[in-house]
Amino acid sequence: MKVYQLTSPPTIDGMKIVDGAERDPGPNEVVVRVKAVSLNYRDFLMVNGLYPLGRDYAGVIPCSDGAGEVVAVGAKVTRVSPGDRVAGMFMQGWQSGSVTPETARTALGGEIDGMLAEQVVLHEDGLVTLPAHLSFEEGACLPCAAVTAWNGLMMAGALKPGDTVLLQGTGGVSVFGLQFAKAAGARVIITSSSDAKLERARALGADATVNYRTNPEWQTEVRDLTGGRGVDQVIEVGGAGTLIRSMQATRMGGHISVIGVLTGMATVDPWQLIGGILFNNLKIIGIFVGSREMFEAMNRAITQHAIHPVIDRTFSFDQAREAIHCLQQAGHFGKIVIKV
Repeated sequence: MKVYQLTSPPTIDGMKIVDGAERDPGPNEVVVRVKAVSLNYRDFLMVNGLYPLGRDYAGVIPCSDGAGEVVAVGAKVTRVSPGDRVAGMFMQGWQSGSVTPETARTALGGEIDGMLAEQVVLHEDGLVTLPAHLSFEEGACLPCAAVTAWNGLMMAGALKPGDTVLLQGTGGVSVFGLQFAKAAGARVIITSSSDAKLERARALGADATVNYRTNPEWQTEVRDLTGGRGVDQVIEVGGAGTLIRSMQATRMGGHISVIGVLTGMATVDPWQLIGGILFNNLKIIGIFVGSREMFEAMNRAITQHAIHPVIDRTFSFDQAREAIHCLQQAGHFGKIVIKV
């Protein structure tokens, strides 16, 4: 079988396709023929050696998110059967409850080899059955971006009908956040630097949009859109460069889910940060994807509301490097997928 591996030092163009060894599954393992892989910003960081990793980059099979068909199962496997359509969980060891240091070390495409391969072998507990109405390409979009948005909004944020949610940008997490928030009866405000992307967001149900390039003080416009009150929740994907503005856009007692660092590691004014949290009683929590329990609950909602992930572009397996370059350019709306 063919697999992609990182080199040392890792670079996008340095990724190489090699012949990987096929093996039979152990007692509780499952062989999955991978049909599609989707990309996340973490994958871009990983293939460029910018993501902290507790192992040598050389030889790592990248990409956390993939879906495929079960082709063989071990003697003790009970959760899936040959022919089942499945996705791999981002953290193979996180079944339920809170994340721990031990489960955090079971993330695919890093500490554990990932999904950018024609075939993978995973523990049965690290797989989730796909909603029946989704294609393999759509199913591959779920493990990281969708579960992260679900955890931030529905689990950590306890979203209620009538709440107002602020979403940053139109990448995978934010577009899933838009779809989940609208299905839950929330009002959605979304930002982007592209009017064309904002138009697409409105077509998906966004109630209000803000172009942060033409309106650098976007937090003021967001507050104006809420009658001065502020939003109930923020899905914060920018990191240090946007966090203070997100806090200023949030109502007293509101909730911010910190998910990404797309703006890099800018310096944050300590008084704005600590004072803003303290005097506005803000709840700020880091979201590191989610558990199998969350994944399965999300899939039930996706099925109930017939939600389809938004795929911007699809690449072939031999175009994986081009796909990651496309992710780097940040021109996409929703997800980028590689067909295997």
